[in-house]
Amino acid sequence: MRRLLCFAGALAVLASTACRDSAPPSEPTAPDLSPQDVSSARESFIVVFRHGTGDVPGLAARLAAQHGGEISHVYQHAIRGFAVRVPVQALAGLQRNPNVAYVEADQVFTIVGTQTNPTWGLDRIDQRNLPLSATYTYNADASGVRVYILDTGIRLGHQEFGGRAISGFTSINDGRGTDDCNGHGTHVAGTVGGSVYGVAKQASLVAVRVLNCQGSGTTSGVIAGIDWVTANHVKPAVANMSLGGGASSALDAAVSNSIGAGVTYAVAAGNSSANACNYSPARVGTAITIGATTSSDARASYSNYGSCLDLFAPGSSITSAWSTSNTATNTISGTSMASPHVAGVAALVLQGSPAATPSAVTQALASNATTGKVTNAGSGSPNLLLYSAFAGSGGGNPPANVSPTASFTFGCTDLVCSFNGTGSSDSDGTITSYAWNFGDGASGTGATVTHSYAAGGTYSVTLTVTDDDNATGSNSHSVSVTAPGGGISLAVSMSKVRGVNSANLSWTGAGGSADVYRDNATIATVSGATYTDNLGRSNGTRTYRVCNAGTSTCSNSVTVSF
Repeated sequence: MRRLLCFAGALAVLASTACRDSAPPSEPTAPDLSPQDVSSARESFIVVFRHGTGDVPGLAARLAAQHGGEISHVYQHAIRGFAVRVPVQALAGLQRNPNVAYVEADQVFTIVGTQTNPTWGLDRIDQRNLPLSATYTYNADASGVRVYILDTGIRLGHQEFGGRAISGFTSINDGRGTDDCNGHGTHVAGTVGGSVYGVAKQASLVAVRVLNCQGSGTTSGVIAGIDWVTANHVKPAVANMSLGGGASSALDAAVSNSIGAGVTYAVAAGNSSANACNYSPARVGTAITIGATTSSDARASYSNYGSCLDLFAPGSSITSAWSTSNTATNTISGTSMASPHVAGVAALVLQGSPAATPSAVTQALASNATTGKVTNAGSGSPNLLLYSAFAGSGGGNPPANVSPTASFTFGCTDLVCSFNGTGSSDSDGTITSYAWNFGDGASGTGATVTHSYAAGGTYSVTLTVTDDDNATGSNSHSVSVTAPGGGISLAVSMSKVRGVNSANLSWTGAGGSADVYRDNATIATVSGATYTDNLGRSNGTRTYRVCNAGTSTCSNSVTVSF
């Protein structure tokens, strides 16, 4: 089984990377996996189905039975698919199934913590500049906001939580449920919402246990946790993932789709002092990816960096709750400790703006962050340090969404037109859907579409685009189409006399008078079957067609150059 290390503890060292190298497009895709990519005769795989695949549990059961496999998880919300342990020889058969988009090897995640000095993170995030003030001032407490902690579980009875922490889901089959037997998850939860050590002191905390007592878990188990959050979250909702590892298309897709369902995700950038864009889920574009700083505002030596980061937050020597007793604390370091600071501030924002979308929350955090303070931020990193005091103050909640702009081009041949809306844009988010009204009672979806009209004429075509905040923008164009042929056959020849160009038109099949068109404009109505168009001495191209007078029954189009 390929090994990966999560970004869930201090100074974790990445053992290896996986073979995924890009975030998934709309239809799930990933590089092909071969038997040479796996290390044992019987391996655990994540099988991702294509969009629109129905009866996921039934199909998963049939495929597992067909290939001698044992299912560990079935996914129906964050992604559609299942995790299965099968002989390596079954891999090719799974990949050939027409319902399967791709198959990915399961991976192993683990965490490491380091005992260091007392905390300072809360003190830092509520002020713009050093030195620290020895206070943490907050204008909101995240009452009514749920934060899902995907980690090693939570010690629910710890005094930091005051009954606000509840059990949600576990993918670890050791009989412990969501009880934290490692400490890492309780520490993270304490930073998010502890009464003493927490940013959001009245947030509701939900334990989603995806890592075991040793801080180890699998991609399939983490996806199972994301799938549960996607299906069961109560809004307003935040999720924290202080874990990560090598690139995984399936994990990226699960996080991205969960964000699309309305859950704001804060994720650790990683502890390898490397480009965060090479790791999952840090590279998910719609997640809030967090690097770690020290108490001197320097990027922590272990923290990942790069253009996939959104913010930095305190991550070194952070004190919070621990799992060994209901009063225990511990001081550890890592981007795992930075991420829950951001999750906590996201929860504060959502208390004041409970309908805010994940993209609006991300924008609020980025636009209110303290700029230019992080030293040695790393190549490509945004120099933005988390700031919390704006949340709840009335001065920095998510800005009003700017509606997207619809724009499209088109081209028609006879009654068939192609439309392209990829020129549409959204200045503060992304376009999530394209809806077309073709003006004849028909409609379509997608960035590029083709439509066939039943009859010639001029139609008003409208494109409406929707962004990730459900705002819309529309644009319309008049589109003229003509029926092909209609039994009329046109021929055009060119002649030139003393430098004067003429187009000589002749046709058959017209019934009586005919309208002659040059470049879609009527130039004559004649009763015969010939017409000469004097073009003068200029050079260029012209397109001709002939129609029964006053109708859309027309000839073929003929283009000539002269």
